[in-house]
Amino acid sequence: MAGTPDLFVVCKSCRSEVSPYITECPYCGQRLRKRAPKIEREGGEARVKEPRKMPRPTLGPLRTGEIPGIRGDETTRPYVTITLTVLGIAGFLLLFVVDRVSVAVDGPVSGEWWRLATTPFLYENGWVQLACCTAIALYGWLLERRHGPVVVLLLFVVCGIGGVAAASQTDTSLLILGGNGAALGLLAAWAVPVLLARRAGEDDDEADLLGTAVIAGVLLLLPVVADFTSVVAGLTGGVAGVLAGLVLARAKPR
Repeated sequence: MAGTPDLFVVCKSCRSEVSPYITECPYCGQRLRKRAPKIEREGGEARVKEPRKMPRPTLGPLRTGEIPGIRGDETTRPYVTITLTVLGIAGFLLLFVVDRVSVAVDGPVSGEWWRLATTPFLYENGWVQLACCTAIALYGWLLERRHGPVVVLLLFVVCGIGGVAAASQTDTSLLILGGNGAALGLLAAWAVPVLLARRAGEDDDEADLLGTAVIAGVLLLLPVVADFTSVVAGLTGGVAGVLAGLVLARAKPR
């Protein structure tokens, strides 16, 4: 049994949209069919064609570096990254009114474990604060947009606080300030999947890896030009970030 015709047909000669009930194109005279199609009727009324059912929407495949169940949203604000950056600015201002020895790691922790959490937000040098907070804001935002806030928070804890903890055990006479470990860790965690994807020919984005290399070099050189910035904290955070980047790069969709 013939079905209800479409709303229009396209002339193969002039590509014009014409009525399905005509046999010749009114624009070019091309023969479309031998006879007009029949219209099915029920009780003297033309049958209305039922609307086509649309398929249910589904999520697309995960992109390189995304973990199933921990997927970011590019349309939402990176609240964790914003919070970490603001705390870094607040820590810089705090040292104008509070003695750094009373809030930062100064030698052995000796049970005051809260100092490990405050130290990555404290900066005495404005240039160090600018470099670290800029890197945290930029690469934290990129990671949070792709993987969500939990990944960024965990990376900051492991790379930033973990780096300070490692430095406090290595050099017990050093007063430690700054989040260079967190900055290097977030940078590395973002850069490693991009590098691996480009090496495999799977990434066609325009990420600025040259600029990333320059920022990484600045962060690595901070202990040379700024007091109280720990080499061990920076290297520890960077290594942890590289390992995290390898995990993110190998994450496959289920």
